Amino acid sequence: MSGVGVVAALASEARTLGPSLQRAGTPALRELAWADGGLLAVSGMGEAAAAAAASHLVEAGVSALMTFGMAGGLDPALEAGAVVMPLELISAAGVALPVCRTWRERVAAAVGPLRTVSDGTLLCSGGAIGSPADKAAAFRSTGAAAVDMESAAVAQVAAAHSLPFIAVRVIVDTSADRLPRAVIAASRAGRLKFGRLIAGLAVAPGDIAALLRLARRYRIAMRSLRVIGAHLS
Repeated sequence: MSGVGVVAALASEARTLGPSLQRAGTPALRELAWADGGLLAVSGMGEAAAAAAASHLVEAGVSALMTFGMAGGLDPALEAGAVVMPLELISAAGVALPVCRTWRERVAAAVGPLRTVSDGTLLCSGGAIGSPADKAAAFRSTGAAAVDMESAAVAQVAAAHSLPFIAVRVIVDTSADRLPRAVIAASRAGRLKFGRLIAGLAVAPGDIAALLRLARRYRIAMRSLRVIGAHLS
């Protein structure tokens, strides 16, 4: 097998890449309908899940690794739906991880006519950064434009196997948005589940306004993912 191995944390993110077929014998992997071939793994949230998915893709024989999906905004200039394709990542341990610049530039050139693409650094956190104050502190201390919880783990797997790596991320919550506690709790479980969100809101009804705002941001981010996902093959 050759082609790109894509790690998406959520099934909703993965669906924006277009049709895929479950691969026989490996239910965790799906084949992408891309001209050069490709495999998709829906990992769930977090570093450990992403690393396991990336390792599974490497074992399946992919020739490069990509993370694809949503991220939180740290740079106040980035609005929901903005595309971030970093030149560098910072792991939760503070380690700088480069991406494959030639591949990144090629994909950015394809996406650029459709959406403005930022090359800002991507911070990879062990957990969700939920409050505007915490986001501002992360922005000041790292200069990172956005944050996710999976990309550094996948970049480290790629480096261990001498494979090219890039990250393609779209902003969902901006630097000014507070993540509802129910969303943070759901992300700790590795997946956003509707029932978990409802249960969280039952004990924190004050989060309803923040959740409705996040739902609007989510719809904007998903539209961007669908637009750029159609041009990644």
